[in-house]
Amino acid sequence: MTTNDPIADMLTRVRNANTAKHDVVDVPASKMKIAIADILVNEGYIEKYEFVEKNGFKDIRITLKYGATKNERIITGLKRISKPGLRIYAGKEDMPKVLGGLGTAIISTNQGVITDKEARRLGVGGEVLAFIW
Repeated sequence: MTTNDPIADMLTRVRNANTAKHDVVDVPASKMKIAIADILVNEGYIEKYEFVEKNGFKDIRITLKYGATKNERIITGLKRISKPGLRIYAGKEDMPKVLGGLGTAIISTNQGVITDKEARRLGVGGEVLAFIW
């Protein structure tokens, strides 16, 4: 099944699995989704990800992270910002802060897919893909 917005599909799968308190979620693989999963691991929102093969296609198996009890969620919110119908770009001067710096914005730049903090450090702007907090 094809989707118009594969990144939104990935974020929705993670959000739904997190709400249902699942341990793992499988997402069809692409370079952009792998870059986003890398950011989620580095920022501490998910435990890990690995590749699995299903019916000849590569999937990313994301292991979700919870607090001391499963009732404490690490990911409290995920939001897709730039959509295929309306792209949102931010320059280096007006890079967004999520919850005053407590959350993370995922930005697609000419340096690759990076966080808002990294984009400020490098002095680059780009397409604001998603917010996570």
